[in-house]
Amino acid sequence: MSLKWRTVLVLALGECLTMGLWFSASAVTPSLAKVWHLSSGGVAWLTMSVQIGFVAGAFLSAFFNIADIFPARWVIAIGAFVGAVANAAIAVWIHSLPPALVLRLITGACMALVYPVGMKIMATWMKEDRGLGLGLLVGALTVGSASPHLLRVFGEINDWQAVLYLASGLSLTGGLLVLVFGHPGPYQTPTPKFNWHYVGETFRNRGVRLANFGYFGHMWELYAMWTWIPIFILNAFRQGTDGTPHIAMQKFAGVVAFSAIAIGGLGSLLAGYIADRWGRTRTTIASMAISGTCAAVIGLFYPVNPWLVSIIALVWGFAVVADSAQFSTCVSELCTKEYMGTALTLQTSLGFLLTLFSIRLIPVLVP
Repeated sequence: MSLKWRTVLVLALGECLTMGLWFSASAVTPSLAKVWHLSSGGVAWLTMSVQIGFVAGAFLSAFFNIADIFPARWVIAIGAFVGAVANAAIAVWIHSLPPALVLRLITGACMALVYPVGMKIMATWMKEDRGLGLGLLVGALTVGSASPHLLRVFGEINDWQAVLYLASGLSLTGGLLVLVFGHPGPYQTPTPKFNWHYVGETFRNRGVRLANFGYFGHMWELYAMWTWIPIFILNAFRQGTDGTPHIAMQKFAGVVAFSAIAIGGLGSLLAGYIADRWGRTRTTIASMAISGTCAAVIGLFYPVNPWLVSIIALVWGFAVVADSAQFSTCVSELCTKEYMGTALTLQTSLGFLLTLFSIRLIPVLVP
Protein backbone atom coordinates (compact mmCIF):
# COMPACT_ATOMS: atom_id res chain seq x y z
CA MET A 1 0.00 0.00 0.00
CA SER A 2 1.33 3.45 -0.92
CA LEU A 3 2.23 6.04 1.71
CA LYS A 4 -0.66 8.17 0.46
CA TRP A 5 -3.37 5.59 1.07
CA ARG A 6 -1.81 4.32 4.27
CA THR A 7 -1.89 7.84 5.69
CA VAL A 8 -5.37 8.56 4.35
CA LEU A 9 -6.84 5.38 5.85
CA VAL A 10 -5.18 5.90 9.23
CA LEU A 11 -6.39 9.52 9.26
CA ALA A 12 -9.94 8.38 8.49
CA LEU A 13 -9.77 5.74 11.23
CA GLY A 14 -8.40 8.22 13.77
CA GLU A 15 -11.16 10.73 13.06
CA CYS A 16 -13.79 7.98 13.12
CA LEU A 17 -12.72 6.96 16.62
CA THR A 18 -12.68 10.56 17.83
CA MET A 19 -16.07 11.62 16.50
CA GLY A 20 -17.89 9.14 18.72
CA LEU A 21 -17.76 11.88 21.36
CA TRP A 22 -20.29 13.91 19.40
CA PHE A 23 -23.31 11.68 19.96
CA SER A 24 -22.10 9.78 23.02
CA ALA A 25 -24.59 11.58 25.29
CA SER A 26 -27.37 11.62 22.69
CA ALA A 27 -27.07 7.84 22.31
CA VAL A 28 -27.95 7.32 25.97
CA THR A 29 -30.70 9.93 26.23
CA PRO A 30 -33.41 7.34 27.06
CA SER A 31 -31.40 6.39 30.16
CA LEU A 32 -30.42 9.97 31.01
CA ALA A 33 -34.00 11.15 30.59
CA LYS A 34 -35.06 8.74 33.34
CA VAL A 35 -32.09 9.30 35.67
CA TRP A 36 -32.04 13.09 35.33
CA HIS A 37 -35.81 13.53 34.72
CA LEU A 38 -35.28 15.32 31.39
CA SER A 39 -37.99 16.85 29.24
CA SER A 40 -37.83 16.65 25.44
CA GLY A 41 -36.27 20.11 25.54
CA GLY A 42 -33.56 18.87 27.90
CA VAL A 43 -32.84 15.97 25.57
CA ALA A 44 -32.48 18.41 22.67
CA TRP A 45 -30.05 20.55 24.68
CA LEU A 46 -27.71 17.59 25.15
CA THR A 47 -27.04 17.68 21.41
CA MET A 48 -27.48 21.43 20.94
CA SER A 49 -24.83 22.18 23.55
CA VAL A 50 -22.30 20.25 21.47
CA GLN A 51 -23.36 22.18 18.38
CA ILE A 52 -22.98 25.51 20.23
CA GLY A 53 -19.55 24.52 21.49
CA PHE A 54 -18.54 23.47 17.99
CA VAL A 55 -19.77 26.71 16.45
CA ALA A 56 -17.97 28.85 19.05
CA GLY A 57 -14.78 26.82 18.76
CA ALA A 58 -14.89 26.85 14.97
CA PHE A 59 -15.49 30.62 14.79
CA LEU A 60 -12.49 31.23 17.06
CA SER A 61 -10.40 28.75 15.08
CA ALA A 62 -11.35 30.45 11.80
CA PHE A 63 -10.74 33.95 13.17
CA PHE A 64 -7.24 33.05 14.38
CA ASN A 65 -6.46 30.81 11.36
CA ILE A 66 -5.60 27.97 13.75
CA ALA A 67 -6.06 25.23 11.14
CA ASP A 68 -3.55 26.92 8.82
CA ILE A 69 -0.94 28.33 11.23
CA PHE A 70 -0.42 25.45 13.68
CA PRO A 71 0.59 21.82 12.88
CA ALA A 72 -2.71 20.17 11.95
CA ARG A 73 -2.05 16.77 13.54
CA TRP A 74 -1.27 18.42 16.88
CA VAL A 75 -4.45 20.49 16.67
CA ILE A 76 -6.52 17.33 16.09
CA ALA A 77 -4.76 15.40 18.87
CA ILE A 78 -5.33 18.16 21.42
CA GLY A 79 -9.01 18.34 20.46
CA ALA A 80 -9.38 14.56 20.76
CA PHE A 81 -7.62 14.35 24.14
CA VAL A 82 -9.39 17.27 25.83
CA GLY A 83 -12.76 16.23 24.40
CA ALA A 84 -12.28 12.70 25.76
CA VAL A 85 -11.62 14.03 29.26
CA ALA A 86 -14.66 16.34 29.17
CA ASN A 87 -16.89 13.51 27.95
CA ALA A 88 -15.71 11.01 30.58
CA ALA A 89 -16.13 13.62 33.32
CA ILE A 90 -19.91 13.48 32.81
CA ALA A 91 -19.95 9.81 33.78
CA VAL A 92 -17.63 10.34 36.76
CA TRP A 93 -18.99 13.46 38.45
CA ILE A 94 -22.20 14.75 36.87
CA HIS A 95 -25.70 14.01 38.17
CA SER A 96 -27.84 16.69 36.52
CA LEU A 97 -28.29 18.51 33.23
CA PRO A 98 -26.73 22.00 33.76
CA PRO A 99 -23.12 20.91 34.49
CA ALA A 100 -23.41 18.26 31.79
CA LEU A 101 -24.23 20.98 29.26
CA VAL A 102 -21.04 22.85 30.19
CA LEU A 103 -18.96 19.74 29.53
CA ARG A 104 -20.82 19.10 26.28
CA LEU A 105 -20.00 22.67 25.22
CA ILE A 106 -16.32 21.92 25.82
CA THR A 107 -16.63 18.67 23.89
CA GLY A 108 -18.16 20.52 20.94
CA ALA A 109 -15.38 23.11 20.94
CA CYS A 110 -12.85 20.28 20.87
CA MET A 111 -14.59 18.71 17.87
CA ALA A 112 -14.02 22.00 16.02
CA LEU A 113 -10.32 21.17 16.24
CA VAL A 114 -10.88 17.69 14.82
CA TYR A 115 -13.39 17.68 11.96
CA PRO A 116 -12.44 20.63 9.69
CA VAL A 117 -8.72 20.25 10.39
CA GLY A 118 -8.93 16.60 9.37
CA MET A 119 -10.44 17.67 6.04
CA LYS A 120 -7.49 19.99 5.50
CA ILE A 121 -4.95 17.19 6.06
CA MET A 122 -6.91 14.90 3.75
CA ALA A 123 -6.94 17.56 1.02
CA THR A 124 -3.13 17.78 1.14
CA TRP A 125 -2.95 14.14 0.01
CA MET A 126 -5.59 14.27 -2.75
CA LYS A 127 -5.99 16.31 -5.92
CA GLU A 128 -7.82 14.66 -8.84
CA ASP A 129 -9.49 12.26 -6.41
CA ARG A 130 -10.16 14.79 -3.65
CA GLY A 131 -13.91 14.13 -3.69
CA LEU A 132 -13.24 10.47 -2.92
CA GLY A 133 -10.74 11.37 -0.19
CA LEU A 134 -13.04 13.79 1.61
CA GLY A 135 -15.93 11.38 1.06
CA LEU A 136 -13.89 8.71 2.84
CA LEU A 137 -13.14 11.07 5.72
CA VAL A 138 -16.72 12.27 6.16
CA GLY A 139 -17.85 8.65 5.86
CA ALA A 140 -15.50 7.71 8.69
CA LEU A 141 -16.78 10.64 10.76
CA THR A 142 -20.33 9.45 10.11
CA VAL A 143 -19.60 5.94 11.36
CA GLY A 144 -17.81 7.45 14.34
CA SER A 145 -20.81 9.63 15.15
CA ALA A 146 -23.04 6.54 15.02
CA SER A 147 -20.76 4.36 17.15
CA PRO A 148 -22.24 5.29 20.58
CA HIS A 149 -25.56 3.79 19.50
CA LEU A 150 -23.80 0.50 18.81
CA LEU A 151 -21.82 0.69 22.05
CA ARG A 152 -25.12 1.11 23.87
CA VAL A 153 -26.67 -1.91 22.13
CA PHE A 154 -23.82 -4.30 22.91
CA GLY A 155 -23.44 -3.06 26.46
CA GLU A 156 -26.11 -3.03 29.10
CA ILE A 157 -28.92 -0.99 27.63
CA ASN A 158 -29.09 1.32 30.65
CA ASP A 159 -25.36 1.50 31.45
CA TRP A 160 -24.91 5.02 30.11
CA GLN A 161 -21.64 5.63 31.98
CA ALA A 162 -19.98 2.72 30.16
CA VAL A 163 -20.95 4.22 26.79
CA LEU A 164 -19.31 7.53 27.71
CA TYR A 165 -16.17 5.79 28.97
CA LEU A 166 -15.86 3.74 25.80
CA ALA A 167 -16.39 6.77 23.57
CA SER A 168 -13.69 8.66 25.47
CA GLY A 169 -11.29 5.75 25.21
CA LEU A 170 -11.83 5.53 21.46
CA SER A 171 -11.25 9.28 21.14
CA LEU A 172 -7.91 9.02 22.95
CA THR A 173 -6.90 6.21 20.60
CA GLY A 174 -7.99 8.20 17.53
CA GLY A 175 -6.12 11.31 18.62
CA LEU A 176 -2.95 9.27 19.16
CA LEU A 177 -3.25 7.68 15.71
CA VAL A 178 -3.55 11.07 14.01
CA LEU A 179 -0.69 12.51 16.06
CA VAL A 180 1.67 9.70 15.04
CA PHE A 181 0.59 9.07 11.45
CA GLY A 182 -1.39 12.15 10.31
CA HIS A 183 1.37 13.96 8.47
CA PRO A 184 0.37 16.40 5.69
CA GLY A 185 0.78 15.36 2.07
CA PRO A 186 2.52 16.76 -1.02
CA TYR A 187 -0.19 19.34 -1.74
CA GLN A 188 0.35 21.20 1.51
CA THR A 189 0.74 24.96 1.08
CA PRO A 190 3.26 27.12 2.97
CA THR A 191 2.15 28.28 6.41
CA PRO A 192 0.46 31.69 5.93
CA LYS A 193 0.59 34.73 8.15
CA PHE A 194 -2.30 35.45 10.50
CA ASN A 195 -5.02 37.31 8.57
CA TRP A 196 -8.38 37.75 10.27
CA HIS A 197 -9.66 39.59 7.18
CA TYR A 198 -9.76 36.28 5.31
CA VAL A 199 -12.91 35.30 7.20
CA GLY A 200 -14.81 38.00 5.30
CA GLU A 201 -12.95 37.46 2.04
CA THR A 202 -14.24 33.88 1.92
CA PHE A 203 -17.77 35.07 1.17
CA ARG A 204 -16.64 37.45 -1.54
CA ASN A 205 -15.60 34.44 -3.59
CA ARG A 206 -18.75 33.52 -5.56
CA GLY A 207 -17.89 29.84 -5.98
CA VAL A 208 -17.14 29.39 -2.29
CA ARG A 209 -20.27 31.33 -1.36
CA LEU A 210 -22.54 29.12 -3.48
CA ALA A 211 -20.93 25.93 -2.17
CA ASN A 212 -21.51 27.20 1.36
CA PHE A 213 -25.18 27.93 0.69
CA GLY A 214 -25.65 24.36 -0.52
CA TYR A 215 -23.86 23.09 2.58
CA PHE A 216 -26.13 25.15 4.84
CA GLY A 217 -29.24 23.53 3.36
CA HIS A 218 -27.69 20.12 3.84
CA MET A 219 -26.87 20.84 7.49
CA TRP A 220 -30.39 22.10 8.26
CA GLU A 221 -31.61 18.57 7.58
CA LEU A 222 -28.70 16.37 8.66
CA TYR A 223 -28.30 16.91 12.38
CA ALA A 224 -32.01 17.13 13.11
CA MET A 225 -32.28 13.70 11.51
CA TRP A 226 -29.27 12.25 13.34
CA THR A 227 -30.42 13.63 16.70
CA TRP A 228 -34.02 12.47 16.63
CA ILE A 229 -34.04 9.33 14.46
CA PRO A 230 -33.18 6.98 17.41
CA ILE A 231 -36.17 8.17 19.47
CA PHE A 232 -38.36 8.29 16.35
CA ILE A 233 -37.59 4.66 15.51
CA LEU A 234 -38.03 3.47 19.09
CA ASN A 235 -41.43 5.17 19.30
CA ALA A 236 -42.42 3.69 15.94
CA PHE A 237 -41.91 0.22 17.42
CA ARG A 238 -43.89 1.21 20.50
CA GLN A 239 -47.05 1.56 18.42
CA GLY A 240 -49.45 -1.22 19.31
CA THR A 241 -47.69 -2.06 22.61
CA ASP A 242 -48.32 -0.84 26.12
CA GLY A 243 -45.86 1.98 25.48
CA THR A 244 -42.93 0.36 27.28
CA PRO A 245 -40.83 -1.62 24.79
CA HIS A 246 -39.04 -4.72 26.11
CA ILE A 247 -35.26 -4.92 26.12
CA ALA A 248 -35.00 -6.78 22.79
CA MET A 249 -37.05 -4.08 21.08
CA GLN A 250 -34.84 -1.37 22.55
CA LYS A 251 -31.75 -3.17 21.29
CA PHE A 252 -33.22 -3.62 17.83
CA ALA A 253 -34.22 0.04 17.67
CA GLY A 254 -30.66 0.90 18.67
CA VAL A 255 -29.28 -1.25 15.84
CA VAL A 256 -31.59 0.46 13.34
CA ALA A 257 -30.59 3.90 14.68
CA PHE A 258 -26.90 3.01 14.37
CA SER A 259 -27.43 1.64 10.87
CA ALA A 260 -29.47 4.65 9.72
CA ILE A 261 -26.60 6.95 10.68
CA ALA A 262 -23.62 4.71 9.87
CA ILE A 263 -24.88 3.80 6.40
CA GLY A 264 -24.20 7.42 5.52
CA GLY A 265 -20.53 6.48 5.57
CA LEU A 266 -21.10 4.29 2.53
CA GLY A 267 -23.20 7.02 0.91
CA SER A 268 -20.47 9.58 1.47
CA LEU A 269 -17.78 7.32 0.00
CA LEU A 270 -19.87 6.39 -3.04
CA ALA A 271 -20.85 10.03 -3.64
CA GLY A 272 -17.18 11.02 -3.55
CA TYR A 273 -16.30 8.41 -6.16
CA ILE A 274 -19.20 9.47 -8.40
CA ALA A 275 -18.60 13.21 -7.96
CA ASP A 276 -15.00 12.97 -9.17
CA ARG A 277 -16.36 11.54 -12.44
CA TRP A 278 -19.92 12.84 -12.86
CA GLY A 279 -19.53 16.27 -11.28
CA ARG A 280 -20.09 17.62 -7.79
CA THR A 281 -23.14 19.71 -8.69
CA ARG A 282 -25.09 16.77 -10.13
CA THR A 283 -24.09 14.52 -7.26
CA THR A 284 -25.18 16.95 -4.55
CA ILE A 285 -28.49 17.68 -6.30
CA ALA A 286 -29.30 13.96 -6.55
CA SER A 287 -28.36 13.36 -2.93
CA MET A 288 -30.52 16.20 -1.61
CA ALA A 289 -33.47 15.13 -3.77
CA ILE A 290 -33.39 11.60 -2.33
CA SER A 291 -32.92 12.68 1.29
CA GLY A 292 -35.59 15.37 1.01
CA THR A 293 -38.08 12.85 -0.34
CA CYS A 294 -37.36 10.47 2.55
CA ALA A 295 -37.83 13.31 5.06
CA ALA A 296 -41.19 14.14 3.49
CA VAL A 297 -42.63 10.60 3.51
CA ILE A 298 -41.20 8.80 6.56
CA GLY A 299 -43.71 10.38 8.93
CA LEU A 300 -46.61 9.03 6.88
CA PHE A 301 -45.68 5.45 7.85
CA TYR A 302 -44.83 6.16 11.50
CA PRO A 303 -48.10 4.90 13.01
CA VAL A 304 -48.58 2.18 10.39
CA ASN A 305 -45.48 0.05 9.80
CA PRO A 306 -42.27 0.32 11.84
CA TRP A 307 -40.44 -2.01 9.46
CA LEU A 308 -41.12 0.26 6.51
CA VAL A 309 -40.08 3.23 8.67
CA SER A 310 -36.78 1.44 9.28
CA ILE A 311 -36.20 0.88 5.57
CA ILE A 312 -36.93 4.52 4.73
CA ALA A 313 -34.63 5.58 7.58
CA LEU A 314 -31.80 3.53 6.04
CA VAL A 315 -32.30 5.10 2.60
CA TRP A 316 -32.52 8.53 4.23
CA GLY A 317 -29.37 7.94 6.24
CA PHE A 318 -27.53 6.82 3.10
CA ALA A 319 -28.43 9.98 1.18
CA VAL A 320 -28.58 12.65 3.88
CA VAL A 321 -24.81 12.90 4.39
CA ALA A 322 -23.65 11.91 0.90
CA ASP A 323 -23.43 15.50 -0.31
CA SER A 324 -21.56 16.86 2.71
CA ALA A 325 -18.01 16.07 1.63
CA GLN A 326 -18.65 17.35 -1.88
CA PHE A 327 -19.64 20.82 -0.65
CA SER A 328 -16.43 20.85 1.39
CA THR A 329 -14.44 19.62 -1.61
CA CYS A 330 -15.81 22.51 -3.65
CA VAL A 331 -14.64 24.97 -1.00
CA SER A 332 -11.18 23.37 -0.83
CA GLU A 333 -10.83 23.66 -4.62
CA LEU A 334 -12.18 27.20 -4.97
CA CYS A 335 -10.76 29.01 -1.93
CA THR A 336 -7.36 30.67 -1.50
CA LYS A 337 -5.16 27.61 -0.94
CA GLU A 338 -3.06 29.08 1.88
CA TYR A 339 -6.21 29.56 3.97
CA MET A 340 -7.98 26.30 3.08
CA GLY A 341 -8.22 25.25 6.72
CA THR A 342 -9.81 28.56 7.66
CA ALA A 343 -12.32 28.36 4.78
CA LEU A 344 -13.36 24.81 5.72
CA THR A 345 -13.63 25.72 9.40
CA LEU A 346 -15.79 28.74 8.60
CA GLN A 347 -18.05 26.64 6.39
CA THR A 348 -18.61 24.04 9.09
CA SER A 349 -19.09 26.60 11.86
CA LEU A 350 -21.90 28.40 10.03
CA GLY A 351 -23.46 25.11 8.97
CA PHE A 352 -23.53 23.83 12.52
CA LEU A 353 -24.97 27.13 13.71
CA LEU A 354 -28.03 26.40 11.56
CA THR A 355 -28.43 22.96 13.11
CA LEU A 356 -29.24 24.55 16.47
CA PHE A 357 -32.55 25.76 15.09
CA SER A 358 -33.60 22.60 13.26
CA ILE A 359 -32.73 20.34 16.23
CA ARG A 360 -34.68 22.51 18.66
CA LEU A 361 -37.61 22.86 16.25
CA ILE A 362 -38.50 19.16 16.38
CA PRO A 363 -39.65 18.99 20.04
CA VAL A 364 -41.50 22.28 19.55
CA LEU A 365 -43.47 20.88 16.61
CA VAL A 366 -43.86 17.42 18.17
CA PRO A 367 -44.12 17.82 21.98
